[in-house]
Amino acid sequence: MDVLMLSRLQFAAATMFHFIFVPLTLGLSVLIAFMETRYVQTGDEVYRKMAKFWGKIFLVNFALGVVTGITLEFQFGTNWSRYSAYVGDIFGSLLAIEATAAFFLESTFIGVWHFGWEKLSPKAHATVAWLVAGASNLSAIWILIANGFMQDPTGYVIRNGRAELTDFLAVITNKWAWLEFFHVIPAALCLAGFFLMGVSAWHLIRKSEVDFFQKSFNIGVTVALIFSIVVAVEGHIHGNNMSLKQPAKLAAMESHWETQTNAPMYLLVVPGEDGNLVEALPIPGALSFLAYNDFNAEVKGLNDFPKEDRPPVIITFLAFRTMVGIGTLMPAIALLGWVMRNKLDKIPLYLKVLPYCIPLPYIAIWAGWTLAEVGRQPWIVYGLMRTSDAVSPIGTGEVTFSFILMCTLYTLLGAAGIWLMIKLAKKGPEDHSPIQV
Repeated sequence: MDVLMLSRLQFAAATMFHFIFVPLTLGLSVLIAFMETRYVQTGDEVYRKMAKFWGKIFLVNFALGVVTGITLEFQFGTNWSRYSAYVGDIFGSLLAIEATAAFFLESTFIGVWHFGWEKLSPKAHATVAWLVAGASNLSAIWILIANGFMQDPTGYVIRNGRAELTDFLAVITNKWAWLEFFHVIPAALCLAGFFLMGVSAWHLIRKSEVDFFQKSFNIGVTVALIFSIVVAVEGHIHGNNMSLKQPAKLAAMESHWETQTNAPMYLLVVPGEDGNLVEALPIPGALSFLAYNDFNAEVKGLNDFPKEDRPPVIITFLAFRTMVGIGTLMPAIALLGWVMRNKLDKIPLYLKVLPYCIPLPYIAIWAGWTLAEVGRQPWIVYGLMRTSDAVSPIGTGEVTFSFILMCTLYTLLGAAGIWLMIKLAKKGPEDHSPIQV
């Protein structure tokens, strides 16, 4: 394996592991702030207990997200130095803003929130909870703006052999970035909703703290239902933009080979890297409509792109199908729970299955990012810089060693962190002592 592939695998492993924790941080921070607000509004002590209980899990999750995220930024210097040299004027400024203006703000507010339970009034503490949620999502904005530049570069000029920033406003108002934001944040809220549903169901089936976990379930299922639908709707809008900006990605995710109008979508496809092995059950015009909202629109096929400019078809195709399949299943699961939310004892099988549904939004999010990043290949910055030109001039031995070391440490860290979150989730809300992280 060469340096390029090893560096890609290392970055992918670090990103996927980091993204076990990021979406739960984003979504759960908002739900905890909502719980505190309900406590202020109603005086119901259950909501205060809820904020404390889910807050413990949030703190562990946040700590793991911080530790696993640090190595990602270092890799731009160690593994992708040519990329950093070429677009660092734009990309580096966005990461710097995220670290100094958003991450430190988030960390400060989390400290105030964690240690301020007995020192702040309920209203002040709830305000701090919303500041934590706002800072967490502000951090996500800058990361997604940076990724948006990689997907659809704007606001730069090539000068002195590198991309130099000329229009910061164009960079931060990049349509692709904001479509990503309005896809990622609802997905994170959906994930947090499923997390609340799964943990609450585990306790409800055991008749443990029924009032507490019934309220938690009701919040989770409502959020999961609303935002699983929002994700699907926004995903269609995002797909329309992608069809215009990255037509090769569209063709790869549908394994669509021949340019045609009224392009069909096949319900049964077995893709290959040079053509489909099986195509069956076409829906005429469906692909044209999904891509351009027009049944007669022309959809460009993979054969119209040079082979060296095509993304990996099979991975992109499977990632898209996984994302859409789970994204279709989740609203159905949430709808059943919402309809039956006040008589869950009548569907014990549903409660028993729900804890095993917690991984579903995680898998859908991983698949979505796989589609976004693998489908962009062979470009690290679309149409501007190839991934093969971005890798550092280092030896395979160095990357292999760091890759193995990183995976080993992440596995141990992740196992310990996830074990602790499971332990806290199973323990329930009885113990309210602060957790040290």
